Amino acid sequence: MHTKGNIMRRIWRFYYNGFASMTWGRQLWLIIIIKLFIMFAVLKLFFFPDFLKTNFSTDADRSNYVIERLTDIE
Repeated sequence: MHTKGNIMRRIWRFYYNGFASMTWGRQLWLIIIIKLFIMFAVLKLFFFPDFLKTNFSTDADRSNYVIERLTDIE
């Protein structure tokens, strides 16, 4: 029976060895990192504005709004 850590180590080795043996491995990792940066950093700026900061002026107002939304049962 394999433990979780052993499975994660095997998965890591599988991908690491696969990309290391490829001739284009480093370029593919660079493309993956750039793509993730675009997805999470750039798109967040344009499509996901900070709702709480724009609609509430203090931290207390923000926390009250979040608590009301989490506990609101309809």
